Amino acid sequence: MAQLKDVINQGLLKLPTTANTSSAGYIWFDEATQRAKYSWCGGAWSSGGALISSRSCLGGAGTQNAGLAFGGFPGGNLSCTEEYNGDSWTAGGALITGRYDLGGAGTQDCALAFGGQLAGPTYALVSCTEEYNGSSWSAGGALITARVNSSGAGTQNAGLAFGGLAGPAGVSCTEEYDGASWTSGGALITARTFLAGAGTQNAGLAFGGQTVGLFCTEEYNGTSWASGGALSSGRYDLAGAGTQNAGLAFGGRDSPIFSCTEEYNGSSWSVGGALITARQSLAGAGTQNAGLAFGGFPSLSCTEEYNYGLNQSNLGSR
Repeated sequence: MAQLKDVINQGLLKLPTTANTSSAGYIWFDEATQRAKYSWCGGAWSSGGALISSRSCLGGAGTQNAGLAFGGFPGGNLSCTEEYNGDSWTAGGALITGRYDLGGAGTQDCALAFGGQLAGPTYALVSCTEEYNGSSWSAGGALITARVNSSGAGTQNAGLAFGGLAGPAGVSCTEEYDGASWTSGGALITARTFLAGAGTQNAGLAFGGQTVGLFCTEEYNGTSWASGGALSSGRYDLAGAGTQNAGLAFGGRDSPIFSCTEEYNGSSWSVGGALITARQSLAGAGTQNAGLAFGGFPSLSCTEEYNYGLNQSNLGSR
């Protein structure tokens, strides 16, 4: 029986059998897999080290090589914190108040955790804020509005909390943290919950959310929100990373659970490489070119790293 390479080479296209590993747009035939392949430049996810505690509805902060995971569900109100070094997770100091569906911001050694919800029987919303110093959490100033499923951006001393659920519907309120207390900021144009965020206190990015906010993106200038480019795939319960001009959106749900990733350039979203494991209720950290995705529903431990560079795919797939 003729090999696939022979069949291909009977036509007009003559494929080399070795790859050019230094350029994009190169096509060759892989003898080992008997597949035609091509090289392309863009973002792609790869597997990282698994979380010690499988969980969803967790908070996240930090970078790809210095990530932080805290809180989450199930098993009651999780207080455990884990630190990522670019290869594996290790245990960090426990939250003072175990909770899930909380917001996060900052870095691995200087993080912020705020809001969230306690497990039954009360399912109470919390307003408490905690600050992480790389080894332990301490109490910070309480949110003005207790809420769950909000999103965050910025740093421990210049944090931003926006959206979420504080009653029967999503809220539009934004709060700014100065390292000690929260003050009111400009309200979101579209009130929503289960949204994602990125950026800084004076250049924030909010995207996705439930229900009418599925597609909408908003940009914060430190005072007010303005409309940005709509997501290609409307969804909620997603995660985000990056900055206002270089954002990253990944995972989430609407009817299906999503694996899709999108990249924001300050005005519009474009399609990036898909997550290996589709999921919702996950956390994110890092930048557009060096992102980190971890945890998610149903109580996943898997971690993935997003990197921009030269990639290889089978011809006809991406």
